[in-house]
Amino acid sequence: MIGTEVLVVMMFLGICIILMAGFPVAFTLGGAALFFAGIAWLVGHFDTVFFGFYASRVFGQMTNEVLIAVPLFVFMGVMLERSKVAEDLLENMAMAFGSFPGGLGISVCVVGALLAASTGIVGATVVTMGLLSLPTMLRRGYDPKIATGVICASGTLGQIIPPSLILVVLGDQISAAYQEAQRKLGNFAPDPVSVGDLFAGALLPGLILVGMYIIYQFAIAIIRPESSPPVPREELTAGLSQSELAGRLLRALVAPVVLIVSVLGSILGGVATPTEAAAVGAIGATLLGGLRLDETKPWPVYAAALSLVGLLFLTALVDLRVARDVISTGEWAGILLAGLFCLGLTYGLLISLMRINREGALTEVMRSTMKISAMVFGIVIGAQMFSLVFRGLGGDELVHGFLTSLPGGTFGAVLGVMIIMFILGFFLDFIEITFVVIPIVAPILLMMDLNPVWLGIMIAMNLQTSFLTPPFGFALFYLRGVAPPEVTTGQIYRGIIPFVIIQLVALGIMAAFPELTTWLPKLIYG
Repeated sequence: MIGTEVLVVMMFLGICIILMAGFPVAFTLGGAALFFAGIAWLVGHFDTVFFGFYASRVFGQMTNEVLIAVPLFVFMGVMLERSKVAEDLLENMAMAFGSFPGGLGISVCVVGALLAASTGIVGATVVTMGLLSLPTMLRRGYDPKIATGVICASGTLGQIIPPSLILVVLGDQISAAYQEAQRKLGNFAPDPVSVGDLFAGALLPGLILVGMYIIYQFAIAIIRPESSPPVPREELTAGLSQSELAGRLLRALVAPVVLIVSVLGSILGGVATPTEAAAVGAIGATLLGGLRLDETKPWPVYAAALSLVGLLFLTALVDLRVARDVISTGEWAGILLAGLFCLGLTYGLLISLMRINREGALTEVMRSTMKISAMVFGIVIGAQMFSLVFRGLGGDELVHGFLTSLPGGTFGAVLGVMIIMFILGFFLDFIEITFVVIPIVAPILLMMDLNPVWLGIMIAMNLQTSFLTPPFGFALFYLRGVAPPEVTTGQIYRGIIPFVIIQLVALGIMAAFPELTTWLPKLIYG
C-alpha cells in the first residue's frame, strides 16, 4: 500500500520534472494534482470532499483586489518599454558616468535600478540594455564576462525594487500564509500584512543591492583596469557644453522619476493602495508614451501629468467624497478643482492613446499585457487545485514535521527553506516557486514567530537569483538572444557568478540585520 508521504513526495517531484520538461505551469499544477488525487483516492488516502472547496477558492482569487494590480503593473511596464525610456536613460547615464573607471557598467546599474522602479519587467530590461549597452561596452574594450554579468544582474533588479510583479504576487501569498499561521496559533484578529508593507520593506534592501553592484563594478575597474576601461570625456560629450549635458540628463530623468514618485510615493504615503497606485502608473506610462511618440505637441500631455499630480495631492489633503450630508466650502472647492483636473487628465490621456494607436503600439501593448496576465492568473487557478490536493494528502503536516525537526530550530528551518528555494531556482522560475513552494512552507515558518515582511523580502531576494542561475535562468536566455555572435554562452554564464554571490551576500546581510527590511514599514505604517 502506498503511503500518503510517498504520494506527497512523488507529486511534488513529478510537478518539478514536468515543469522542467517545458509543459505550461497552470496545466501542470492542476493536472498533476488531479492525477495524484485519483491515485490517492483509489488506495483510500484522499477524500474527494476537498474538491468541493475548489470553486470557492477560485472565486476568492477572482474577488481579490490586490491581484488587480498585476495586469496594471504589467501594462505600465510594457508601455514604458515601447516609450523608449531606457534608450534615453542609457545614453545620458553613459555620458554622466562613462569617464569613470567602470563607468559604463555603473551607468547600466543605475539605469537598471531606475527601470526596475518604473517598469519591473525583467525580460524587457535585459533585452533593451543588451541591445543598446553590450555592443558599446564591447567596443570600448570591456571584458565580455563583466559586461554580460552586469547587464543580466541589473536587469533583474525589477524583482526586488518596488513596484515589482513578484512583490505583488508574493505579498498576496505571504498575507494569506500569515493569516493561516495566526489562526493556528489562536490569534483570530492578527494585524494584516499588505503588499505595501513588502514594497516598503524591499526598498532599502533593493538600494543596498544596487550599491553592492556599483561597488563591485568600480572595484573590478580599479583592480583590473583593462577589464573596464573609462571612456575619454571628449568622446562622450560630443562637443556639448556642461549646461547642455545637464539639460539632457534632466530631460531623461524627469519623466521616470516623476512616475516612480507618483506610484511608490502614493503607496508608501498611504494615499493609495497598491492597486490604485498601479492604475496611476498605467496612466502615467500611457502619458509618457504619448509624449515620446510626438514631442512636437507636448502640452496636452504636460497638462494631463500636472492634473494627475494635482489629483494625488488633493486626495491626500481633502475629503473628495460627494455622498455626504455635510460638505464644507473648502471641500466643495477641492471637489470642483478635482473635477477640472479629471477633465485635463482625460483630455491628455485620449490624445496619448490616439498617438500610441497611430504608431501601432497600442495593440502590441494590450496583447502583451493580456498574455502575461493570463499566464499569472492561470497559474493562480492551477495552484489552488495543487494546494487542495497537497493538504488533502496531509502534505502540510509532512512539511511541518520536516522543518521543525531540522537542527538549529527556527534558524535551521529558514536556512533549509532558503537552500531548497535557491536550488529550485536553477530549474524553475519565480512564479512557479511562488505558487508551488510558498503556500507550503510560509505558514509553517510564520508559526515560528518570524516577521512576515522580513520573510517575504528574504524569499524575494532568493527568488531573484532564479533569473541568473543556469541552466534555466531567464535573464541569461534573454541576453543570449540579443548578444553579438562573438559573445559565447560560457562567457555569459561565468559573468553572472560574481553577481549571484553578491545577491547571496546581501541575503546574508538581511538575515543578520532584519531591521533593514522592517525599519521602513514600521516608520511609515507604525
